[in-house]
Amino acid sequence: MKSVIPFTLFVLYTLTIVAQPSAVQNAKIDKKLTAQILEAVKGFRGDVGVYVRNLKTNKIIEINADTLFPTASMIKVPIQCGLFDKITKGELKYNAVLTYRDSLHYDDGIVGSLRDSAKIPLSEVVMLMETVSDNTGSLWCQALAGGGKTINEWLDKNGFTATRVNSRTPGREANRTRYGWGQTSPREMAELFAMIRAGRAISPDASDRMYRNLCRQYWDGEGLSQLPPDIKTACKNGAVNRSRSEAVLVHAPHGEYVYCVITKNNQDESWKSTNEGYVLLRKISKLLWNYYEPRHPWKPPVNFEKWYQEAVE
Repeated sequence: MKSVIPFTLFVLYTLTIVAQPSAVQNAKIDKKLTAQILEAVKGFRGDVGVYVRNLKTNKIIEINADTLFPTASMIKVPIQCGLFDKITKGELKYNAVLTYRDSLHYDDGIVGSLRDSAKIPLSEVVMLMETVSDNTGSLWCQALAGGGKTINEWLDKNGFTATRVNSRTPGREANRTRYGWGQTSPREMAELFAMIRAGRAISPDASDRMYRNLCRQYWDGEGLSQLPPDIKTACKNGAVNRSRSEAVLVHAPHGEYVYCVITKNNQDESWKSTNEGYVLLRKISKLLWNYYEPRHPWKPPVNFEKWYQEAVE
């Protein structure tokens, strides 16, 4: 694992090829874009990891790309993979009607607000896990997938050695204390998106369904807010007090690109749209769009931020 390098140093990184499917063969460093992103993250009060790949040119940017970071809610992408592996094996049905029990309650999201004995399709629970990041629904899906151990076995079998479910997974208590619900690297999370997009996660039809779920994101106030509203994206983000993160695959006119930005040890722990981590996610998303699509300049309308404020009672 690479150490986290302070961003007071303006350093260009070279590609380290690792023997796993999530590594990209024949990828080349985009030095110009790397320099721009390094400039963008200078002065951030925390540790930053960035990985970007242009799926058309196979040029990449890697800044602490193999360093371990907390996933926060991005772990719900691997959970979906573990669940779909079970479905493909015939051990679950995607359209099965489930019965909610109060014993499943974790927090008062949509699923956690159901009454005991309420009926809900598994497909709807998965949608809520990926779209609104429902925590009770996500833990339910994790259990249905066989638990963290089973999901981690799927990840390992498919070459993802950094990404792991920690919460409610025997033997990973120390990792949970350090990283929370899950851990990953910017490279692996981005390349998991790319694998799903390419139809190589479990099966082409399973990948298609999983990808469609990732294309319906409620939390669109960070990186997605810096993209034109008519551009299709797949996205999953995560946030805890000292970490903000986002993985996005963008269907850009001149070629799709995927990226993941993760932070940790953030000094700014606020939950407003002005949070330093959120600002960084928006900054990098805007930078990438302008770099890859110079003929399609776009910026959010004035006062767009007011639509992404915290909920009030």
